[in-house]
Amino acid sequence: MKEKSIPALVYNEVSEKEVPILAEEKNLQTITAEPWLKISDKGMQLEGLCFDRESNLFLLEVFGGQVFKVTLPKKEITTIVGANNLNLAALKIHKDGRLFLCALGDFESKGGIFSIQPDGSNMEVIIPDSAGYCVDDLVFDSKGGFYFTDFRGHSSNPVGGVYYVSPDFQTITPILQNMAGPNGVALSVDERRLWVAETNANRLHHVELMEDGVTIPPFGASVPYHFTGLLGPDSCCIDSDDNLYVAMYEQGRVLIFNKKGYPIGQILIPGREYGHMLRSTHPAFIPGTDQLIICSNDGDGGEGSWLYTAKGFAKGKMGYQFQQ
Repeated sequence: MKEKSIPALVYNEVSEKEVPILAEEKNLQTITAEPWLKISDKGMQLEGLCFDRESNLFLLEVFGGQVFKVTLPKKEITTIVGANNLNLAALKIHKDGRLFLCALGDFESKGGIFSIQPDGSNMEVIIPDSAGYCVDDLVFDSKGGFYFTDFRGHSSNPVGGVYYVSPDFQTITPILQNMAGPNGVALSVDERRLWVAETNANRLHHVELMEDGVTIPPFGASVPYHFTGLLGPDSCCIDSDDNLYVAMYEQGRVLIFNKKGYPIGQILIPGREYGHMLRSTHPAFIPGTDQLIICSNDGDGGEGSWLYTAKGFAKGKMGYQFQQ
């Protein structure tokens, strides 16, 4: 008697890839970014892309703490802050020209926010490490205050949150709490909606804000999207049409959402299909253009740390640092 064959699973194009794109995301408008500038031959954890009024680019390296400046158009790289143990995670520019640095500190309770001059001098404390936060990112509003994420907590111990700091930097007000590693944060063009990427829970949060910037109206906070895969959403930014660009860490891509929270496109980092350059952390627009710069690195994969470029759906939103 002939033995009946047993059904067997086989690898296909999706299952054999290290970071497959899910079916519901595979049909999104998809483009592949181009290399723009190599920062290092080593796998440095690049983060914190931010342009000044002269379109010079600042960025940092998380685990080494260095802050770099890329002078355009020549793309000359200089180091303005040397190696340190602050574990810097983001950089934003105040309208007075100071660079605000978000520090993760010891990743448990001793981070903070510091300001420096554009040449790296005169470091001042904005939020001290004694406050107990591990600050990952911030975004300024037009009043001079800012929202920041406290990147603490994991899936079964959600102790992180999102907070608002008053323009005089004296009052800290909780916005969202009980979160698992909130990471990137972005503010809508009208400043009445806040986006937050919660890395350790793989969620995207949308928060409506009352006129005071801190009160959430009834039913005003929601989760419009759940991500898939280890680690998850990292830093983010918006364009002038209120589309949200979210870097996906360990996935080598940026997902784009419209202002209603629906995914409408994605930008892939070249090499991701072979398991390289997966550590995409942050997108940022060159001022006055629709051109995005995206940072990523290859970890121990041997292909170093790069900035990539592609064009978004609209021009980038002009941030607080461009206000007079």
